[in-house]
Amino acid sequence: MTISKGPQAFSRTEYLRRLAAVKSGMARQDIDALVVTESANITYLTGYTAKSPNDPKALVVSMHQEEPTFILRKMDAPAALHQTFMERGKVVTYPEALMGNPDMNGYDALIDFLLDVGLAKRGVGLELGALSALSAEKFKVRLPQARIVNCTGTVTWIRMVKSDLEISFMKEAAAIADAGIMRAAEVIRAGVPEAEAIAEIVATLARGTNGKPGTWIPTPYLCSSPRTGTSHITWSEDVFREGSQINLEIAGVRHGYTAPISRTFSIGRASERLRRVHEAELAGLEVALDTVRAGRTCSDVAQAIYRAIEKLGVKKESRCGYPVGIDWMERTASLKEGDMTVLKPNMTFHLHLGNWMIDESFGYVISETIRVTESGVEVLTSTVRKLFELS
Repeated sequence: MTISKGPQAFSRTEYLRRLAAVKSGMARQDIDALVVTESANITYLTGYTAKSPNDPKALVVSMHQEEPTFILRKMDAPAALHQTFMERGKVVTYPEALMGNPDMNGYDALIDFLLDVGLAKRGVGLELGALSALSAEKFKVRLPQARIVNCTGTVTWIRMVKSDLEISFMKEAAAIADAGIMRAAEVIRAGVPEAEAIAEIVATLARGTNGKPGTWIPTPYLCSSPRTGTSHITWSEDVFREGSQINLEIAGVRHGYTAPISRTFSIGRASERLRRVHEAELAGLEVALDTVRAGRTCSDVAQAIYRAIEKLGVKKESRCGYPVGIDWMERTASLKEGDMTVLKPNMTFHLHLGNWMIDESFGYVISETIRVTESGVEVLTSTVRKLFELS
C-alpha cells in the first residue's frame, strides 16, 4: 500500500515560483545544478519538514527539470512522498548500507546521481556553509570535471522576503509564542521546579491557539537567578525561589515558520537594577519599531537602538536581531551596525533586545517578531511589553 500525499501548506504553483527564483540565481552564477543541503531551504522548496539532521540528504535543482530531485535515506522516503509537492519519481533513495559506513555515505549516492544524469560536467552549486569540510572535499574529489561554485545563501536570501501566505503562517506561529509566554506567567512561582514550568510551556506550544496547533517545538531557553547572564542554556534541575529573575525565550511554529519571543520575569518585586535595565531595553525596542521601514538598513535600526539605550546608561554589545522564517534564524542579515542590508516589505525579523553581557551573572531579555512594511513595521507577537512581576 502506497502512502498518500498529505495536506499541502502551499500550492504546487507556489513551489514552482520559488524554484523559478532559485533558477534565475543559478543562471546568474552559470551553474546547471544546485545541491541544496540546508534543511530550511529544503523545506522552502518542497514542503518537507521531517527531522533527521544527521542523515545526509539533498535536493538537486536542475536547470533542465521543472521539479527538483530529493535524494535521501530510504526510511525517510515515505515522509518525503507524504509531505512534498513532487511526483513520486522525484524522490530517490539510498540504502541503509550507507549509514554508519566510514568510507561512503548518502552524499556518494547523490554524487552518483549527478554523474548518471549528466549534471557533473559544468557548474555545480553547493551550500558549502551547510556541509562539513569532509563532505565538501568528497564532492570536489569525485566531481573533477565540475566547476564547484559556493552557493551558500543563494536560497536563503530569496527566502527573506515572504509571501502573504507565509506571513499568515508567521502570524499563527506568533500567536502560539504569545500563548507560551502567558502560560509561563501562570506557572512560574516560588517552589515550582524549572522542569515543571517548561513542561507546561512546551505543552502550550504544542497545543497552539485559535485552533492552530504548533507543528514543531524549538528548544526553549530558560535561565534563572543566579544564571541570568547565561545565554542559550536550557532549564536546570533547580526550583524557582522568591526573588528569582527568569529570562525566557521561546518560539511558536506553524509548518516550519517560526516566531520567537522573549520576556523577563521576577518572582516578587524586581530589583532596581533589573527595572533600570528593563526601561532602557524597552526604550531601545520602541525606538527600533519607530525606525524600521522599507528602505532603511539593518544598520540604521541597530544604531538607533544603541543610541537609545546608551542614553539610559546601558550598553549592549550583541546584535539587535536577525531574520526569521523557516526555522529560528535565517543566516543572512543582522540588525547590527555596518550591515547595509536594505529592509524590504515582508521581511521578518526577531527584534531582540536581549542583553546577557551586562555581567556574567546578570542579563535581561525582551524581543518581538516583526514584519517590515512599506510605511513601517507590523509586530506579529502581541504579548504586553512589561517586566512580569509575579506574586
